[in-house]
Amino acid sequence: MCIDPTNISAYRDRMFLGTQKEYEHALQTSTTIYIGNMSFYTTEEQLYELFSRAGEIKKIIMGLDKNTKTPCGFCFIVYYSREDTEDSVKYISRAILDDRPIRVDFDWGFQDGRQWGRGRSGGQLNLPI
Repeated sequence: MCIDPTNISAYRDRMFLGTQKEYEHALQTSTTIYIGNMSFYTTEEQLYELFSRAGEIKKIIMGLDKNTKTPCGFCFIVYYSREDTEDSVKYISRAILDDRPIRVDFDWGFQDGRQWGRGRSGGQLNLPI
């Protein structure tokens, strides 16, 4: 399935402190993607294998439960180029990884602290795809 990379998600990250216009600009220019609905057992190696098909990866940041420091179903991937970022959203969104359809979306850019899950127990909130 091919996703239109110009279609920006209606979801707004509460941690972004700028205006809506600044948020939209960040989404349109960032080289970071958010991957959700991952299995807690998915590894960085599996992510690298899949997402490097879209381009050269600069960094993978696994989402972690803030209490147990174990993976909690999401991650951020930073590419070197915007074109590769768009290709990953366009071609890899809804791919099946560890028997789960993953969600791939543009992200405004990783900042330290965003790797911690936000659920009550420190894990990830499960949002619909």
